[in-house]
Amino acid sequence: MAGDIAPMRITALETVRLPPYDNILWVRLHTSEGIVGLGETFRGAAVEAHLPAEVAPQLIGADPSRLDAIAHELTRPYVSFRSSGAEIRAASAVDIALWDIAGQALGQPIVALLGGTTRPAIAPYDTCAGYAYNARGSRRTVAEGDTAAGPYDDQIAFTRDAGALALSLKEIGIWAMKIWPFDAYAAATAGQMIGPGEIDRALVPFRQIREAVGTSMQVMVELDSLLEGPAALAIAHAMRAYDPFWMEDPLRMADPQALADYRRMSGLPVCASETLATRSQFLDLLRADAVDYVMLDIGWCGGLTEAKQIATLAEAHQRPVAPHDCTGPVVFTAFTHLALNLPYAAFMESVCAYWSGWYRDLVTALRIVKHGMVSLPPGPGLGLALQPDVLAPGHTRITTEKDL
Repeated sequence: MAGDIAPMRITALETVRLPPYDNILWVRLHTSEGIVGLGETFRGAAVEAHLPAEVAPQLIGADPSRLDAIAHELTRPYVSFRSSGAEIRAASAVDIALWDIAGQALGQPIVALLGGTTRPAIAPYDTCAGYAYNARGSRRTVAEGDTAAGPYDDQIAFTRDAGALALSLKEIGIWAMKIWPFDAYAAATAGQMIGPGEIDRALVPFRQIREAVGTSMQVMVELDSLLEGPAALAIAHAMRAYDPFWMEDPLRMADPQALADYRRMSGLPVCASETLATRSQFLDLLRADAVDYVMLDIGWCGGLTEAKQIATLAEAHQRPVAPHDCTGPVVFTAFTHLALNLPYAAFMESVCAYWSGWYRDLVTALRIVKHGMVSLPPGPGLGLALQPDVLAPGHTRITTEKDL
């Protein structure tokens, strides 16, 4: 019909990785209207190969406003539709970028498109990592001679004096923290067993926290899916005296019934799991009555579109949502949009070393944790973009383009 306005189209898909943050993969979707949407995922090397080969041919020329249709297509590949493998992580990054495009096109922040805010800000907890934690494909371990790289090298801090760390966090308004002192002992036996002496040594940080701040600090216990049932239960029984807020991923996330049995026998709240993807896996957990807090990562579970569906399932089962972020600034910001929309979001995961340091080197705007709360940067869409020097020539980048 004469006078019809052609819809916006996706004209290019671009991927960006930047040393030393090359665990993070950014996706930039270019459009015929000049709007560029930004997405992100983590552990991105395989995703970087998958996007131009498999995803770009489906996206180039598509109308980016068809969010649900694109999400449906990308989160149901022939393989990996029930895992956070490369296909789903690629779909997650693309979906975040599509929401960013939609917000920019409408002049609204993503939270407004999700249904608006239910709160102006959300309380964070500190995942007590350090500046180099998770860099270049490996977790940081603390050795005897390690020295702090800055004021928020919190993995070193909780290893040396968790009570002093708890006091310092309270000074900046943070009243919840997550630590993982059992991991080294779990790894030594592939999670099969842990002895009384090892448990006692791993309990030292919890004793220090309670002695320093009492119960005014909520403490989450990260177990990283490293344990089998008997070892996980032995730790749980020892942890009861320290009143943990939750036990996170105490078992490998392979059997919802095993996790439900652990939850029942441990008598402690369970949080699970950033490693799961798509609503069907979370529905299995909820049906098994295996979880108290539903943790999901929008860079791994299918993006904002899928995360909103998972959160709705959690709300229907009267389970709070616990956003996961120990990755990059785009997922952190995107999940803040969703968390401010969700009435059932419990906390926003944050890493002091990240938001106070290298996050701000990578993106143009970031609302840091202030007065113990996380809020959003102003502006439409995500409210931020990559810094110009991140896009400088020479960084790993693949662009697939098509003239429309």
